[in-house]
Amino acid sequence: MSWIKDSTVNWFQLLAIKVLRTGHIPKHVAFIMDGNRRYATKNGMEKIEGHTKGFDKFAETLQWCRDLGIEEVTFYAFSIENFKRKQEEVNGLLNLAEQKFQSLINEKDKARKHGLCVRIIGNLSLVPQNIKKLIAETMIFTKDHSKVFLNIAFAYTSRDEITHAIKDVIEGVENGDIHLEDIDENLISNCLYTNDSPNPDLLIRTSGEVRFSDFLMWQISNTCIYFTNILWPEFNVWDFLNAIFYYQRCYSKMQKIMKIQNVKPTIQNSRQSTYIDKLHHKRQRTLERIYPSNI
Repeated sequence: MSWIKDSTVNWFQLLAIKVLRTGHIPKHVAFIMDGNRRYATKNGMEKIEGHTKGFDKFAETLQWCRDLGIEEVTFYAFSIENFKRKQEEVNGLLNLAEQKFQSLINEKDKARKHGLCVRIIGNLSLVPQNIKKLIAETMIFTKDHSKVFLNIAFAYTSRDEITHAIKDVIEGVENGDIHLEDIDENLISNCLYTNDSPNPDLLIRTSGEVRFSDFLMWQISNTCIYFTNILWPEFNVWDFLNAIFYYQRCYSKMQKIMKIQNVKPTIQNSRQSTYIDKLHHKRQRTLERIYPSNI
């Protein structure tokens, strides 16, 4: 199935979208796509069929976000904790991921046309080489696109992300690139996998679970959280629009809280800026070694 779908909303749904667009639309929405396995059990399917239905819903939801004018979307696709599941299910998930990343690469012209920039956030050292190569190719060929930003958390947990950010900071101090007094919240934020993204305005979790499962824990301190009992493959456009409406109802209160907290962007000093640029260049070079652009 294609990652980039044509809009399937009907005239009534389109009218609802137009009404919602008169209010505040979140710039960045994150999703914890939960309920694939329960959906499979509910419908007498193999677990991998539930995950396949979940991918279909992911592509559909991405299009709804585009219809609504949301600029950036982050999906929690595969937690590091998922590696602890039965090997048969893990292998099925990894095979599905390989198929879907390959299908996106096969849609390069469509991705370019729609300006889709794809970033995979997570610990790629845990990912099999064949998938790692597809991920690197995907990120390299879409890195200059700038209309829609799609982040996929794959082999990801917040604890792992923060741990690696701290290790990078320690390495920077040991190499003399930064000093101890340069270490602050802003520096750590810029060392995270999500350094290129604003924090989510809205986080949606399906399936009735009321927890974050170690997803974007650093980034969601001022995020509007929406939980729904709907299983992810059953999530529909009305469920999505209801979440957006909930965000709009919470918007004024959230702005008051942020004003009270007096949240201001932190100004980087020259050492911080130089080190962050160096770190990001190093990460880009790592991708290019996995998938050299000349092959």
